[in-house]
Parts: sequence; structure tokens; C-alpha cells
Amino acid sequence: MTPHLALIGYDARHPMQARRSSCRWRCARSRAVLPSDLRLWLTDEGSLTARIRARCDDFSVRVLRQGAGAVLRDECEVLGLRPGRRSLAREVLLMAGGTPVVFARTVLPQIHPRGAWQLLRGIGSRPLGAALFSDPGIERCPLATASLDWRDARYHRAVETGAVAGRPARLWARRSVFRQNGQPLLVTEVFLPAISTLYR
Repeated sequence: MTPHLALIGYDARHPMQARRSSCRWRCARSRAVLPSDLRLWLTDEGSLTARIRARCDDFSVRVLRQGAGAVLRDECEVLGLRPGRRSLAREVLLMAGGTPVVFARTVLPQIHPRGAWQLLRGIGSRPLGAALFSDPGIERCPLATASLDWRDARYHRAVETGAVAGRPARLWARRSVFRQNGQPLLVTEVFLPAISTLYR
């Protein structure tokens, strides 16, 4: 699939895009509510890219979309943005042995990366995680987890990639804000069913 620039928003002209987030994000340390088979994936504070790479022979990133667009209400809240603010969003699939195991969405408040987050310029299919964890000047805020269902736009984004058979009742996700020189970047990672094929 060839990546393309797109308005990655959620406007009322598109049924899926009209849905707002209805999930509740909780601190990842609240392990009691997490499914046992995904607990380590959801709570590991290290690089998800590195964790997947250590468990497969062939890791790659498939870029789905990258461009300017509106941001979900809960994304605006965690980034401190006004509702309806347009930002830069990047959506990718993390692949293990050619199989999609994670749908990832990155949101940057600035449509045109500058300053701290110029690393997004020309990143292409290179993994963002490798860049984020290699720079000691980047601070990661605590992880939060949520169970996404049909009412959440990110659930539909993940399902529409073709990486999910049918429509599962829910998909588990985690997210965290990264900061560099005070500028935030939000990374959300939605775990796809095939993640269970990798050693935990």
C-alpha cells in the first residue's frame, strides 16, 4: 500500500468519523482491569517497537496515512488543545513477519513539524518508536490503557485496515504523551488479534 496525504479527521459526513470516543482511559498501573493475555503488552513502559522486534524475525512498518486533520475530543483533552483544532496525524501498522499486530496513531499539535518534532519530517516507513526512545531529551508521560469498541473511531480505523477478522467486541489500546522541550506528541497503540502469536 502506498502511503498518501489525507485529512485524518472525523467529520459528520462520514458515519465512522462522526462517532466520538466513548472509552475511558485508565492508568496502566491499574492492572486488575486488564486482560491477562495482554497485560504485559499494555503495561511495558519500554519501546513497543523493540518488544515486537525481539519476538519476530521480520519487523516492518506500513504507513496508512499521514496528514493534517481534526483530532478526537479525548486527544484534544490530553494534548491541551481546543476542540476542533487541526493537527498532524500519522497512522501505521506495525508488522511482525508480514502480519499486522498493532495499529498505531500519532498526533502532533502542529500541522507542520518544527522545533522538537522535526524527526517526523520524512520519517516514511521507519519506526517512530526507535527515534523516540533513542533520544534522552524526550520525556515519556505515564501510560494509560482503554478498551475500544464500535463507538470509538480508532476501533473502526483498526478494523478497516483489513487486519482484523470480523468485528471483535473490543480492541485494547494504550497511549502516552511524549514531550521534548515542552512540546507534546501523543502516541496511541491499538493491539490487533495477531499480537497473540508473539511470545509475551
